[in-house]
Amino acid sequence: MSIEEPATPEPAPVVSLVPSAPTGEPATHETDDAVISPHPSSAPSMVLVPGRHHLLTDFQVRALRRILASEERDEAGVPIVMAPNAVVVWAVTSANQASTRRNPFPGHRREAAIEILAHVERIPSVVVPVVDVPPTDRFAELTLKAVEHATASRLVPTPQTAVVACSTEAVAAMYRDLGYRVAPLEAGTDAVPPWAHLDALATSLPGDDAWRDGVHAASLDIVDRYGLDELARMVAADPVVGDEGGLTATRDYRSYMRSFEDAAPRKWAQARPFVVPGRIVDVGCATGGMLELAAREPALAESDLIGIEVAAPLFAECVHKLAQGAFANPSTYFYRRNIMAGSLFPDRSIATTLTFALTHEIVSYGDGLPSLERFAAAIAEQTQPGGVWINSDVCGPADLAAPVQLRFADGDVRTPAVALSGSNDEVAAVLDALPVGSRVAQFAQDFRAASGSPWPYEVVDERTIALRQGDAMELMTKVHYTGNWLSEMHERFCALSWSDWVALVERAGLEVDERSGPWRNEWMVEHRFAPDATLLSATGDPIPWPDTHVLLVARRPH
Repeated sequence: MSIEEPATPEPAPVVSLVPSAPTGEPATHETDDAVISPHPSSAPSMVLVPGRHHLLTDFQVRALRRILASEERDEAGVPIVMAPNAVVVWAVTSANQASTRRNPFPGHRREAAIEILAHVERIPSVVVPVVDVPPTDRFAELTLKAVEHATASRLVPTPQTAVVACSTEAVAAMYRDLGYRVAPLEAGTDAVPPWAHLDALATSLPGDDAWRDGVHAASLDIVDRYGLDELARMVAADPVVGDEGGLTATRDYRSYMRSFEDAAPRKWAQARPFVVPGRIVDVGCATGGMLELAAREPALAESDLIGIEVAAPLFAECVHKLAQGAFANPSTYFYRRNIMAGSLFPDRSIATTLTFALTHEIVSYGDGLPSLERFAAAIAEQTQPGGVWINSDVCGPADLAAPVQLRFADGDVRTPAVALSGSNDEVAAVLDALPVGSRVAQFAQDFRAASGSPWPYEVVDERTIALRQGDAMELMTKVHYTGNWLSEMHERFCALSWSDWVALVERAGLEVDERSGPWRNEWMVEHRFAPDATLLSATGDPIPWPDTHVLLVARRPH
């Protein structure tokens, strides 16, 4: 919808960051049951409105006008008397975050809506972006400092110079503890708070406009022009995206970034012989390491390189690297898209799709194998004739259900599990103090709870357990990841064998390249499996460790 100017426009006020002193005899201001004396010289000159500000409301406009006109009371019932020419400071929190459930709209779109509202409603305003930070009791202090820095100290909010307008009790309490008076806004009224409008939008169906009732025209204009309603619904429906844009709250993305960058040359060397020039897409591109290598290839200079990444920390690193000129090919692009919502691109439009260490996460964080079936169908639809899907990931043994035994070199498999909590380092310290054999019950408890998989096993003796071969490899491929234990417990590495993969892609309409297939990571055998355990048949005879990974190359027939 469009934003119309008032019928009889007046010159918009000039907003000064330092409110001017009153001139002449100030007028009195009436409230419902009191007459307030003229503005004292110590009257606050700022109304600080902290919030994510995805959707602005008509109620906010009315409330802010009343505060500026000294017609409002604070939460204690004391009249708020503002200085003339007071300014509203909109602190846009999590301004650097987008496409997450808590923050679906990018910060610059939110700021644009505020600027439109301020102009149309004649509300003198200053917009200050505040970057996202981990939860902290000092969040209010950080926001106040952000205002001071963003305005080059021309606005310095203190309990004497600013009133905080906020209806979220947890946030209001932080400012209250610092001595600020709080104007309660929606608190204690029947008004719908902005976050409730956003939740209603995110869970609405297309064409359901109930969420728009009470939302200010400035926000509606931005939402409609840029299709932000579709973005909000998409993010809310994505089973992979968490509230903060990551896969799990416990994942240490710093270590993941390092491992992705270190592995990029090996992964690109594995994929390069099969790459078809044209539009090349890396789905789950992490920090863009493989595309950085692809961008250096003269044979791909005319290709478009497209990275898709869902995790906010990883996507931010891709954008940062792009801004720093890390990609030699100027036709390099990055997007955050819902990989579970169907085709990412138009049918028959992609020459090469790369998915490395991604498909097991689709199984783990979606609804299991049906999610992977839908993903494979979407990849097949977007692949052009002669195009290719190159998938490298973990893989289960050829016979997932085969009964086997694991005999550990050290530890006691009867060691009971405990409730793990704390930071990743604290969890790792508990696990690293245990031999691998003593982590069996802990793995069973945590993997069952996080992944939803049953993982049955039987104790044979203090060093040996009996279980299915697929379950044995679930344990052995993850039991050493103590630094990201709580995150790794969500993931299923052995959901499919090689024959399962072949059947899946053929059902999607693709043909498997004969050069692709399963393989065993010999480094893991030498450094992880063999030192800690022996794999035995059901009768107790040693047997070789099975395949651990797959390189699947699937083509769309011409």
